Amino acid sequence: MRFDFILACLAAACYSAAHAADPNGGLLPDEKAPPAAGVRISGFLDGFGAYTYADPEHWSRGVARLQLTAQGQLAPNVKWKLSGRADVDPVYWNSNFYPDAVKHDQRVDFFYGENYLDFSAADWDFRIGTQQIVWGEVIGLYFADVVSARDMREFLLPSFDIMRIPQGAVRAERTWGDSHVELIWIPVPAFDKIGKPGSDFYPVPLPHPLPDSVAQLFRDPEEPARNLSNSNYGVRANTLVGGWDVAAFYYRSFSTAPTFYRVAGPSLDTFGFAPRFDRIWQAGGTFGKDLDGVLLRGEAVYTHGQNFALTVPTTLPGVVEHNTVDWVVSAEWTFARDTRLNVQAFQRHYSGSAENVAFSNEGFGASVFASTKLTATLEPQLLAIRNFKDHGSLIRPRLNWSVARNTTVGFGADIFTGPSDTFFGRYGNRDRLYTEVRYDF
Repeated sequence: MRFDFILACLAAACYSAAHAADPNGGLLPDEKAPPAAGVRISGFLDGFGAYTYADPEHWSRGVARLQLTAQGQLAPNVKWKLSGRADVDPVYWNSNFYPDAVKHDQRVDFFYGENYLDFSAADWDFRIGTQQIVWGEVIGLYFADVVSARDMREFLLPSFDIMRIPQGAVRAERTWGDSHVELIWIPVPAFDKIGKPGSDFYPVPLPHPLPDSVAQLFRDPEEPARNLSNSNYGVRANTLVGGWDVAAFYYRSFSTAPTFYRVAGPSLDTFGFAPRFDRIWQAGGTFGKDLDGVLLRGEAVYTHGQNFALTVPTTLPGVVEHNTVDWVVSAEWTFARDTRLNVQAFQRHYSGSAENVAFSNEGFGASVFASTKLTATLEPQLLAIRNFKDHGSLIRPRLNWSVARNTTVGFGADIFTGPSDTFFGRYGNRDRLYTEVRYDF
């Protein structure tokens, strides 16, 4: 069946479903009058189809998503929020391309969203429950955003509201004048979802078809025991200094991303890999200022205690500890016709030599994001990220078409380049075309 015909059918189906739910075209969520009880319902319908055209060619996504959010108020100083999302992907029901473990993992998903209570006491504001705690603001990458867990089964490709996994936390905040402090405690941390061996964006690219003997070498992630000593906690403070918004933070946690430890197999001549989460601490800061039409931002993070898998793990556990420093500087301009240009420079530095670290992403890199309005309804975008040391890159052109109020159809591509042992280049045979239809209500 033709690829363009299937995409057209997917777009038409999602568009029809969206307008059947709201035949008048709907209003933006903030414009909707709340029901008499004071409860506001919002959410989105999203359909996403992707075809991987790099060898081996295959359908890689056909997901339909529904997210619902309810918000209300119990008392003048007590507010609540409940949200969740369901994903169904027929590709993983019927495909003969993926191993059974991958199909079972990705064909149906239910995600808890932000589910919390907000209340105030004295000069403090409190939030208790699952919540997004976002400390970074740069485009397309994560630096100071150290608290968030993420669904990495599609790498860095989905939008942040799809990727981010809320943390179950207690958060306390206080503001006085131009200053603000935030304290967080996460008794049971959430961790990145990495999928199963043989999935398109598993952290270790594996051959296709995947032999069972190879898949069995990779164990499920080993999460730490749920006890108070394994809690995450942190503090962030920010203030205005001469018009600059500056912040500093400290965060003691388990890494949200696993490290692949080499472990002994069932016999003397076999081995396997166990994804484990290292106990680390991180300290860093951010800054931002609008300089006569140029929005300047920066972030820097020092990470202590992180282990990294080796390219040739000759001995157990096959990892090496490196402290790292990551920094990014971002400049953004806006022009006529809603034109936006963002340029970022970034770098990761390892303590000691990182020559044998797998997919290290060490070195200097840059990214460019540009978007404009060709017409009132057509908005082309381009995001390009490049590491100049390992020559790996990710290129993402996209066209957004606002077909109706609150309804957007997107067409795009995700293109990976670089050597197969680099951060981006390891997915060099995952290049794909996609379309997306989203209706917000």
